[in-house]
Amino acid sequence: MKNARWILGVVLTAVAAFASIAVTQPGVAKAGDQSAAAEVKIDNFSFGPASLTVAAGTTVTWKNNDDVPHTVVSDDKAFRSKALDTDDKFSYTFTKPGTYNYFCSVHPKMIAKVVVQ
Repeated sequence: MKNARWILGVVLTAVAAFASIAVTQPGVAKAGDQSAAAEVKIDNFSFGPASLTVAAGTTVTWKNNDDVPHTVVSDDKAFRSKALDTDDKFSYTFTKPGTYNYFCSVHPKMIAKVVVQ
């Protein structure tokens, strides 16, 4: 009986710990987080995720995991990176709500967007 109580205690502790873990959706930064950050991976000639939703004030970082250079350029010219070599990063903080479509100027078929709420 003592072992059963101990096991029950361990199980309840594990359940409580699991329940306290914040789960977020991929590609979505939590609203209200003053230091929110999100990452877009550039790999295999694509941006991932292709659509990212964040709260205003979020800093998005793009990282080039490809073996060739890429850029990150918004359609409205709000942001533009230099050519990013392998493992290079570019960051931009989104302060205003809206939809920001962007592309790679070296490979214009590479397109994606950031939706700021």
